[in-house]
Amino acid sequence: MTIQGLCATIGRGTATPEQVAEFNRLCSGFSAELGLRFTSLSAEYVEAEMKVTSRHLQPDGVVHGGVYCAIAETVGSVAGLLAAPGRVVVGINNSTDFIAPMKTGVLTARCEPIQLGGRTQLFLITMLHEGRAVARTNLRTMVLRPVA
Repeated sequence: MTIQGLCATIGRGTATPEQVAEFNRLCSGFSAELGLRFTSLSAEYVEAEMKVTSRHLQPDGVVHGGVYCAIAETVGSVAGLLAAPGRVVVGINNSTDFIAPMKTGVLTARCEPIQLGGRTQLFLITMLHEGRAVARTNLRTMVLRPVA
C-alpha cells in the first residue's frame, strides 16, 4: 500500500485509527524528517502534530518559518489527496503568516478545505501551540492526472 493508495481508500470519508496508524507508518522523506505525525484524516479536516526540537529552531531559539511552511504544504497536500481520491495533487502556492513565536512543545496543524474544485483546491491550515495560533497558511493545490 502507498500513501496515495491509502488516501484513495479513505476517499472523502474518515480514516479509522488503524488507517491513521498505517498512514503514519507509510510516511517517509521530509515529513518523517520533520517528525510530523498525523492524528486525523478526513474529508472535513486533516490534523497532524510535531514535537518541536532544537533542529526546528532558528539561531534565536524560535521555530524557523520554513518549518511552518513545510508542515502546511504537507498537511494540505494530504487533504488534497483525500479530496481528489486516486489523483496526483501538487502545491502551487503557499502563503504563510507567522502570528506568534514558539520555542518548545507540541505544534498541532489543522487543515480545512476552503474550495474544492476539479482543477484546483484551497486549504486553510492553522498551526497551534497550546491552543493558540502561531502560524496560518493558505495553500492552493492543483489536481493532476490519476495516480500511476
